Amino acid sequence: MLNIQAVPAFNDNYIWFIQEPNSRKLLIVDPGDAKPVIEAIEQQQLNPVALLITHHHSDHIAGIKELVKHYDIPVYGPRYEAIPSLTYPLTACNDLKIDSAFPTLTVLDVPGHTNGHIAFLIEGNLFCGDTLFGAGCGRLLGGTAEQLHHSLQLIASLPAQTMIFCAHEYTQANLRFATHVEPNNAQIRQRIVDTDALVKKGKPSLPSLLSLELKTNPFLRCQQPEVIQATQQFSGQQLPSSVAVFTTLRSWKDQF
Repeated sequence: MLNIQAVPAFNDNYIWFIQEPNSRKLLIVDPGDAKPVIEAIEQQQLNPVALLITHHHSDHIAGIKELVKHYDIPVYGPRYEAIPSLTYPLTACNDLKIDSAFPTLTVLDVPGHTNGHIAFLIEGNLFCGDTLFGAGCGRLLGGTAEQLHHSLQLIASLPAQTMIFCAHEYTQANLRFATHVEPNNAQIRQRIVDTDALVKKGKPSLPSLLSLELKTNPFLRCQQPEVIQATQQFSGQQLPSSVAVFTTLRSWKDQF
């Protein structure tokens, strides 16, 4: 079993540590800041072997240069984005082997938030950067709504017990929008209670189960009647497809 922990950074980022407990070898996901990473590594006496990067935004890559210099480790990231010190440019694949201590990884192409965004799946744990959030999804900052909708559908097709490791603590804010879209969804209301309790204790709301996202995340529910009705009411027009619903829903969230 892998040990996975969140290293907080900035106001609401999570840098994820994926640790093999016997060897103490470590994969580091989206290190936007080197300082908390180095502090955690030294405190826990871990052995970093690679950096995994989902996309090019600075809050995900700004620590790469210092970490590569400090530990002399390779950088795995999206082929079609500008990632500093990129050693292994990646697109979708099913058999990425980084180190003998770790299981094989699957790389998913999940554009939309950015045009070349990727995600990493390892032992049923999905590290999805800014594509999917707790009860939400990323903004369109380089990709298209059609791309992001397709990417979310790809994620939605994974096993329901997949653990979702997002890069930001946005769940509370996203749930406020979700309950506005689906005021009759009891599972959203329960998730608000559960999330508020976690945050009150100073704990992350993540990871979440994909099964929970499918029940409470409006961006994965664009074929549900209540989501369609609410989105059509917001836009004042009929929306002929789930892509049209998603596009309008994303625009609505931007203004919310």
